[in-house]
Amino acid sequence: MSIHDELRQVEEDLARLRSEVAGLREQVGDLGPTDAMDRSALISMADQQEALADELEERRESLLKQVGDL
Repeated sequence: MSIHDELRQVEEDLARLRSEVAGLREQVGDLGPTDAMDRSALISMADQQEALADELEERRESLLKQVGDL
């Protein structure tokens, strides 16, 4: 896989993760008065997805630097 291919894949994954996080956060807001455990689980999942997205952003920056060095 070339650097450009990997960069494209990372950007696609990042966009997907950001969309999933937004959906999870929206679900938390839509729950209303419900089980606190459900709300907590959704928030935890969103936080985990955001952490993954942060890692992908770091990888994207690294790949962009490599492309700039070529």
